[in-house]
Amino acid sequence: MSQALAVAEAPVEPPGKRDGRLRRSYDRNWYAWAMVLPTVLVLGVLVMYPLVQGILQSFTDLTESNAQDVICTKTLGGGEECKDNPKSSEFVGLKNYVDLLTGARGSFWLQFTNTLVWTLACVSLHYGLGLGLAVMLNRTMRGRGLYRVLLIVPWAVPGFVAAFGWKFLFNPRFGLINQGLISVGLDPVEWFNHRWTALFTAICTNVWLGVPFMMVAILGGLQSINGDLYEAAEMDGASPWQRFRNITLPGLRPVSSTVILLGTIWTFNMFPIIFFVTGGEPAGQSEILVTGAYRAAFEGVRNYSLAATYGVLILSILLVFASVYRRTLKAQGEVF
Repeated sequence: MSQALAVAEAPVEPPGKRDGRLRRSYDRNWYAWAMVLPTVLVLGVLVMYPLVQGILQSFTDLTESNAQDVICTKTLGGGEECKDNPKSSEFVGLKNYVDLLTGARGSFWLQFTNTLVWTLACVSLHYGLGLGLAVMLNRTMRGRGLYRVLLIVPWAVPGFVAAFGWKFLFNPRFGLINQGLISVGLDPVEWFNHRWTALFTAICTNVWLGVPFMMVAILGGLQSINGDLYEAAEMDGASPWQRFRNITLPGLRPVSSTVILLGTIWTFNMFPIIFFVTGGEPAGQSEILVTGAYRAAFEGVRNYSLAATYGVLILSILLVFASVYRRTLKAQGEVF
């Protein structure tokens, strides 16, 4: 009670005094602000300006056929070539969002479902396999350094190279996977003729690429856990599973929360694997949101406003996820 009264009776600094303290901080740390300023300007030009431009375009009907302001006025200089040019884009409000969410343009909900399945499967397998490999490599064993190097190799392979390699492995006629199925008496699988088998091929490719990152990050977290905790638990008679559950997993929470969030964002926006491995086959049923945005912007009559709408929705979904994820960690006592 006395503490509450003391807080209530504590003097509140007037605005002028707070402004003076802020100004003194600027004067004292001007060099830090000067070093940060170029980065802020670059990010503003490269990130914030395109972001604002994309949001504004999502409220128009901008396409390749009516981009007069961009193609005609800015590129051709507004000369004779512009007289017969179609009219410029117009403001349409929320029409793009309504059309996209109601299925009038594109297959948003199919792509959204595929994106959720793709992200959940990849991140779960990334973390589970990465955790298992990290626990194995954290132990003393012969050839541990060699195993670490070999397991990091997939991370060093460019994504599009890995995509082409795995696409060949799953080739229905010449792929090694179907040849292996035939050799054990099973029928070959037309991997890219069905929605879920096509997604399975992309998930396998992305897991092969993403596990090394998770393994390295978790291995670093394991090595930061105090070994005395394991010795004390072993002396108390704790089983390996009890030590893993009560020491390893809690000790990995800071690392796990970060890599899961990053992995979710990266996988949600993982364009090259879906595009190069499945190509959206069959008939666009294995598309995810980012590939849908790409096809809207660069295939057929380029619909820039629809692609911008995709981008705004993708950003909104990730912001909601990050906010909920942060609140969940905060409720569990984690600082994020």
